Amino acid sequence: MKIINLVENTEGVPGCACEHGLSFYIETDRHRLLFDLGPSEAALRNAEKLGIDLTQVDTVILSHGHYDHSGGILPFARINSDAKIYMQDSADGAYYADDGEQKAEDRYRYIGIDREIDLLPQVVKIHGDCRIDEELELFTVSQRTHMLPFSNRNLMEKKGEEYIRDSFSHEQFLVIHEQGKNVLLSGCAHNGILSILDAYREKLGALPDLVISGFHLKKKTGYSDEEIAEIIGIAEELKKLPAKFVTCHCTGVPVYKVMKNTMGDRLCYVHSGEEIDVDGLLRSSEKAKKGRNAFMKWHRFFAWATVFSFVMTMVTGYKRK
Repeated sequence: MKIINLVENTEGVPGCACEHGLSFYIETDRHRLLFDLGPSEAALRNAEKLGIDLTQVDTVILSHGHYDHSGGILPFARINSDAKIYMQDSADGAYYADDGEQKAEDRYRYIGIDREIDLLPQVVKIHGDCRIDEELELFTVSQRTHMLPFSNRNLMEKKGEEYIRDSFSHEQFLVIHEQGKNVLLSGCAHNGILSILDAYREKLGALPDLVISGFHLKKKTGYSDEEIAEIIGIAEELKKLPAKFVTCHCTGVPVYKVMKNTMGDRLCYVHSGEEIDVDGLLRSSEKAKKGRNAFMKWHRFFAWATVFSFVMTMVTGYKRK
C-alpha cells in the first residue's frame, strides 16, 4: 500500500505547495484513489511534481463537506471524469464557522463545498455506512461516545435563517482492508478521534492497525490550561490502543508536539508531499502487538500461579489442622 500526502498545512517535499487543507493519494492492490482534494488546485500541481498520474484514479472519497477538503474536486473532474466521487448526502449543507461577535455582520463565514460539485455526474451520494468492495469501506459516527473536542464548537450549520451547532453527520471515514491489515483514514475527526475509534470498534469488531487523521485541535489563539489538559487526555487514551497514528493538517504542529510527548513513537506527522512509510508503521505496530500479547500471556501465567500457590498453601494448612 502506498499513501502520499498531496497537500497539507506545512512544508514537506521541496517544490510542493502547502496550504490549509488536506489531500492524500493512495495506491492499493485494486485501486488508485484520492482521499480529499485540498482547498484548491495545489493538490493537482503537487501530484504532477511527484510524478503521480491522477487520470488513473478510479475513486475519490470526500471526508466531509468543508472547502479545505473539496476545493480541488472541480479541477480534478476536468482531467478525470470517470472516477467516482463518494460523499455523504449531507456534505453539500450550508456549513459555517462562527468567528465571534467582534466580527459583527461578518461573524458567520461560509466554509462549505462549491455547489457545482453537486452537478458532477460522477458524484455518488450515500447516507451512512457504505461498503464499496472487499478492500474499501466507509462508515460514519451515529452517536458520539466522548465529549466533542473544544475546537469544533464554533462550527455551525445554517438551517433557514438560524445557525445551529454542526452535528457532523456529513463526516465519513475510510477503511482500507489489504493483506490482513486495516488502515483508517479520517479528514479532520470533527466527531472526535476517540468517538470515531469507538464507532470503528463497534462496527468492525476490532481496532485498526494504522490511523491517519487530522485531530482538529488547532487554534489561532493560545490554549487554556483546560484545553491543554484535554489534548493530553486524548493522547493518553490513544496511547493505550494498539494502532500507530499519523497526523497532519488541523492538528497543528504545537498540538502535535504536546501529543508526541505523551505518545512517543506511536505518533508521527506527515508534511506536504511526503510519503507515509505504511509497511514500516504496520510492522512496528505488529511487533508491539506481539510484545503486548506475550506480556499478557506471562502476566496471566503468573497470576494463575499465584492463585494456585495461595490455594495450595490454604489446603496444606487446613490438612495440618
